[in-house]
Amino acid sequence: MDLEAIRQQVKNLLKANTTSGYSAFLKRRYSYIAPDVKKYPYQWFWDTCFHAFILCELGEYEIAKENIYSLFAKQEENGFVGHMLFWNKYFPRYILEVLQVKPTLRHIRPSMTSLIQPTFVAQVVLRIYEGTKDKVFVEELLPKIKKYMDWLAENRDFQGDGLLSIISPFESGMDWKPSFDSVVGFRHGRADKSLYRKVMWRELKNFLYRYDLKKIAKAHYFLVKEVGLNTIYAQDLQALEKLCTLFDDEDGKKYKDRFEKVSKSILEKMYDPTSAAFYDLESVTGRQLKVLTGTIFFPIVLPNVSEDIAKEIITKHLFNPKEFATPYPIPSTALSELSFYPFQSDYLWRGPTWAVFNWFIYHSLKERGYTAEAKILKKSLQELIEKSGFREYYHPMTGEGYGAKEFTWTGLILDMT
Repeated sequence: MDLEAIRQQVKNLLKANTTSGYSAFLKRRYSYIAPDVKKYPYQWFWDTCFHAFILCELGEYEIAKENIYSLFAKQEENGFVGHMLFWNKYFPRYILEVLQVKPTLRHIRPSMTSLIQPTFVAQVVLRIYEGTKDKVFVEELLPKIKKYMDWLAENRDFQGDGLLSIISPFESGMDWKPSFDSVVGFRHGRADKSLYRKVMWRELKNFLYRYDLKKIAKAHYFLVKEVGLNTIYAQDLQALEKLCTLFDDEDGKKYKDRFEKVSKSILEKMYDPTSAAFYDLESVTGRQLKVLTGTIFFPIVLPNVSEDIAKEIITKHLFNPKEFATPYPIPSTALSELSFYPFQSDYLWRGPTWAVFNWFIYHSLKERGYTAEAKILKKSLQELIEKSGFREYYHPMTGEGYGAKEFTWTGLILDMT
């Protein structure tokens, strides 16, 4: 299947997964793309950003704008936007959809969760502006993005080093990432119901604390500085500084300074020179959570990471057949880890290949001049689509597709140019 055929299928998939309607509560229309209409019918924060990147590559800028407008339609006065927006779907399907919102007597379920997700939103708005020169769009969204990014800095930088902490594994976007195992008290290895119970107990605690961040931080039963989320946050700060500069907004320097602070902390605190990898941190102690996952590569995109460090990480891990060099890279967890499990499972991100890793690391490699290596990741994703279709994730050895069957993330291949 050539890329033009894939392009048309992606366009059809995004159209089929589009959900539009009218919110009587907000008295406005909404429109978003669900990653999968059956398994994931809501509007997710980082999924919306992925879809906007794909839409830009398709030239569908107006649809991308609609998705971003809908994402910020429920922004709270303090700037917060939840990681999942339910819109007119009022009744929860799973226990998590109850636990991940602040309890209230006014509604059966509030209209969005109380969790965050990795943010590409400033990067997306910058991309839309570069493609359309729509000043009105940016002038409407820029104040909202600034409020959101300020909320993150003021409410999730608990230690003052610029790095954001997550209060739930689900905030990373990589729900069952094995680096979190030791934080929740799970023996490192194959996921099972014991891990599920330990994670759900922490979700329940957040709920019982009514998502009071000061109380949660003080109790610190799950506070993690996740390397993927913080790398993406740094990139978004950089994009926000560019937007401010383009629109003569004097806050640009604030976001530039914040970007430099976050980037410095990532390098100084998350990088381990002995193993040549970037790791998540336990927030309070600063302990590196030394599990090899696909996010060890993420910070090589940052300009303050030296060429020597980037080269060592790529050479030591990316092309290591005992870790990440599989027939269909990049596995979400290294083959050498006890937690590695490449098959379909309820415990995601512990082995299979996901399109988003290939997409993100592809751009990181290109940024560093590793063009040939980047092409390997694009070729891998294209072969996975040809072999198994638009699946949620894939077996890194066989290419067999698992999870959702009409999953939009795979369309990120269009943005691998």
